[in-house]
Amino acid sequence: MIARPVVVQFIKFGIVGGIGFLVDVGILKLCMTFLGMGLYDGRVVSFIAAATTTWFCNRVFTFRGQGGGAVHAQWARFVLVSVGGFCFNYGAYAALIATQPLVAAYPILGIAAGSLAGMFFNFFASRHLVFR
Repeated sequence: MIARPVVVQFIKFGIVGGIGFLVDVGILKLCMTFLGMGLYDGRVVSFIAAATTTWFCNRVFTFRGQGGGAVHAQWARFVLVSVGGFCFNYGAYAALIATQPLVAAYPILGIAAGSLAGMFFNFFASRHLVFR
């Protein structure tokens, strides 16, 4: 059975992820609208902004008092974990789209499955590699 503190941390991590999603979408929109950036270069900027926001929120809310060392090193580890989570996210999405006709017809199912796969990876990697 999973200990209650881990479940509480996971819920907090999910809340922070929602905030990060909003930052990601908002910054991408700003980059495209006001800076003339495209979907790809704007996404790099929005990803960094969202990763920084979620790192900070997880540092002060989800994993408060955990982790140590230099702040910039912790941030860098978190960004690397986030990239790993993206790989799980996109991998699950792509695999389901390619193999499941229902998911190919309704890609939102693949997005949801990918998001969950990435979230689980990011949570456990953050817990054990970033905020240990």
